[in-house]
Amino acid sequence: MTNFQGLTVAEISELRQTMKDSGAEYKVCKNTLFRIALGDAAFKEQLESSLKGCTGVVFGYDDPVVTVKRAIEYSEKNEKFKLKQGVVEGKVYSPAELKEISKLPSKHVLLGMLVGGMSSPLSKMACALQAVNLKLLYALEALKNKKA
Repeated sequence: MTNFQGLTVAEISELRQTMKDSGAEYKVCKNTLFRIALGDAAFKEQLESSLKGCTGVVFGYDDPVVTVKRAIEYSEKNEKFKLKQGVVEGKVYSPAELKEISKLPSKHVLLGMLVGGMSSPLSKMACALQAVNLKLLYALEALKNKKA
């Protein structure tokens, strides 16, 4: 949730485009309608204190870390855009905690690191097994050359 008071239409359009490019969406909403939309969410009480003044909401659909990064980057670039709180994976975070989340690698990078970590031992084992075969081949080649 954000406070966007004082942003021009051009700045909000730029923010919406930035969010759209990262697989997210920025919406301005009425506080009462947002309370109703929260329904019986477990974190509803924690968000109640932030529902004062102008409220905008960023909905991330793909990677939550990328969405948080883009929101933090825009708030640093434009001082009129302030983060109030954020909900990531069902947990409420303060702006300082969101800044820490934005430092995490994206989901695709983490998956790449996982795959690399899993494939590394296998490739090392394949190289070790190939080295045993090569040593045997070199020994037989040397024996052949010695007898010839």
